[in-house]
Amino acid sequence: MASKSYANLLDLAGGLLDIPHTPRTIPRIMTVPGVISDMDVYGRYDGDSDVSSSGYQERKIIVANMLPLQAKRDIETGKWCFSLDEDSILLQLKDGFSSDTEVIYVGSLKVEIDAHEQEEVAQKLLEGFNCIPTFLPHDLQKKFYLGFCKQQLWPLFHYMLPMFPDHGDRFDRLLWRAYVSANKIFADKVMEIINPDDDFVWVHDYHLMVLPTFLRKQYNRVKLGFFLHSPFPSSEIYRTLPVRDEILRGLLNSDLIGFHTFDYARHFLSCCKRMLGLDYESKRGHIGIDYFGRTIFIKILPVGIHMGRLESVLNLQSTSAKLKEIQEELKGMKVILGVDDMDIFKGISLKLLAVEQLLQQNSDLQGKVVLVQIVNPARSSGKDVQEAKKETYLIAQRINDTYGSNHYRPCYSH
Repeated sequence: MASKSYANLLDLAGGLLDIPHTPRTIPRIMTVPGVISDMDVYGRYDGDSDVSSSGYQERKIIVANMLPLQAKRDIETGKWCFSLDEDSILLQLKDGFSSDTEVIYVGSLKVEIDAHEQEEVAQKLLEGFNCIPTFLPHDLQKKFYLGFCKQQLWPLFHYMLPMFPDHGDRFDRLLWRAYVSANKIFADKVMEIINPDDDFVWVHDYHLMVLPTFLRKQYNRVKLGFFLHSPFPSSEIYRTLPVRDEILRGLLNSDLIGFHTFDYARHFLSCCKRMLGLDYESKRGHIGIDYFGRTIFIKILPVGIHMGRLESVLNLQSTSAKLKEIQEELKGMKVILGVDDMDIFKGISLKLLAVEQLLQQNSDLQGKVVLVQIVNPARSSGKDVQEAKKETYLIAQRINDTYGSNHYRPCYSH
């Protein structure tokens, strides 16, 4: 029986933005040799498949806002060239699967592709990288990502309420509708390639929290997991979001929901209890929530460090040379190392102020302590990011001017 857990979002997505379906450029999924499952006009299975899938290769479909790819145009040919982004955590997830598991990625590119190039690019990404691009329209991408995700969800999930104009934007229903529409497009791309009886779908992060609703409607037995890479706020903060129930129900259309820490999971469970009236209990060592006849499991899954990649970089000759250079330059110094994204919530400026206060109150440490701050590029653009960059630069410059000398610089930024 079809679940009622998705009814509200379906009405919202239908007719929201008049976005045409992308022409199908990928091969149909064969569940058994020589048999192609019945598809509808958009290449999806018509409901749950009853076709036997014996001998089917295990596949994981990883869905995220951005594909683990780098893109640039070839200056001579004008064609798009793509390469794997080795720093992407999505790419590193493959090492946790068995060697015979096929992994397919669904997501957007970091560049905008013209409409007349999209079919060619989609085919190239499928054949060369097992990637399925979503190609969101420019206006939708802006409202979805820069609007709802970065100006409303991201601040709220980090306990910043829109009480002032400079601290996040007040709720805008048009941006919410764009968020739902974008999630629907991602879901449609998954439906083009999924074998619902065999494939495992793994959805990532707050950009796609209602995507499980659309997949659950189409395939009631789909095997679906979700992992939230950001914090989940307490119920007192989360309840200020007007679409709080819709997002909770979207997540609950997964089979398993993963959080970084127990506190984030506890906040989610508290929201489900207080806003949806759902109780939870421990089942076989896992926390379970009963929701429309299904049990959704909640797990604590902190992201770790890929030791294999770390060791491979440490063994490079260039790493040894750089290490020797740093040891010579900072010989005898006490080194404080920081690695953070350029983001208003990472507290880089507060770290710099702490170093400034340390040097101010302990004159004997001047000339003996340095802060090496590695700043990863900002994941988005906006007024808040530009202000964070400016503040970080000005504080570091002030510290170096006040306590530095020709042979000593307290703050290094890379």
